[in-house]
Amino acid sequence: MLSRRNFLSSAAGALALGAVAGCGPLSGSPDGPASPADPTTSTTTGPTTSTTAGPTAAAGTLPVSVVNNTGRFASGQISLCVVGTDLTTGGQVYLDAAGNPHPVAEAPVDGDGNAQIAIPFSTSGATALALPHMSGRIYVALDDTLKMKVVTDGNGNAAFAYPAGWVEGDPNYAVLHDCVEFTHNDAGMFTNTTMVDMLSVPMAITLEGAQSQTTGRLVDGGRDAIFAAVAAQEGFADLVVDGVRVIAPGHGLDAGRFSPTYLDPYVAEVWAAYQGTDLRVTTNAGTFTGRVQGDALAFDGGVTPIARPTTRDVLFCDGALVAPNDGLSGPVAAIVAAGLNRSALVGQPDQPVTDPAAYYGTPITNHYARILHEHTVDGKAYGFAFDDVCEHASYIQDTAPTAFTVELTPF
Repeated sequence: MLSRRNFLSSAAGALALGAVAGCGPLSGSPDGPASPADPTTSTTTGPTTSTTAGPTAAAGTLPVSVVNNTGRFASGQISLCVVGTDLTTGGQVYLDAAGNPHPVAEAPVDGDGNAQIAIPFSTSGATALALPHMSGRIYVALDDTLKMKVVTDGNGNAAFAYPAGWVEGDPNYAVLHDCVEFTHNDAGMFTNTTMVDMLSVPMAITLEGAQSQTTGRLVDGGRDAIFAAVAAQEGFADLVVDGVRVIAPGHGLDAGRFSPTYLDPYVAEVWAAYQGTDLRVTTNAGTFTGRVQGDALAFDGGVTPIARPTTRDVLFCDGALVAPNDGLSGPVAAIVAAGLNRSALVGQPDQPVTDPAAYYGTPITNHYARILHEHTVDGKAYGFAFDDVCEHASYIQDTAPTAFTVELTPF
């Protein structure tokens, strides 16, 4: 399946990508914390729904229901924003309550330059939307509204400055908010809940179509348990921010809340292990054999060598682990990045490792991702950019979708 950034822009191209044999399609896109919808850069039982009538859907739109089951916030305290990329024009858009897309430049703004695009939540407990063909995010904000300024991107076009809840100076830092990501196009609906950046509002998503699929749901009391477990984990405690959110360690590193060398000992162990031993990485393009030569992990078959990554490179699956969407070097880099986050490379020369019981078994590992997976109903979570390697991400897709539900679950 596709990484967070790539599926938002080209989900329909999944089958054309070089993939991990036995693990399902895998992209080679690097930048987990961002999506193409973000101009700044920076994968059971369904939820309860209501029968509230929604807007009249135009041809090709997908009915969406956003359900308030928080148990803490009245529907009048919740607002939505649907933003992203119009797949016809390539421009950034927002949706109004009727599901009509509008260019960012048309967004009304307040005196501070913040876009007034919030969709009020229905007082019935569920809000109905009609989702056109677009790629982007459905944001929810509780007891407040999100502040997104209209800015100019690098191409001179109007764009939104998306919320960055992990940045202390961001105007949404104190706002309880979260999002789900999606691409809806002629090929179907491709969507995920994400904790790559942070966890704030627990949500589950259900996609109806050729089958009924739900993912993202935390176990009962999961949010509190995650906050407590991260706070208790040595080196990770500062990632818990005022009970409002837990931020990912990569963002914690950038904010001075997490050690920039935390994963270096495990990286060194991997590099030492494969100086004299072959590392075999299998994708749908074949099996590629690598060894550390100098300070780089070099593979045969034309795969680009991987320089020794820093802790930041591993957490963001970027830098030395940049994974181009080329069907060759990208999937190999993604598998190595996943193995480093899961501490599943040493002693396991045949990659990828598919059994989640073999993940996170060392003292130095991505405990943030480990804790998230331990507290989801289906064991799936998007804890880092390539958590989709071997389909361990909270991602679902359907080529014949009929309905999509986002549930704000109890916490």
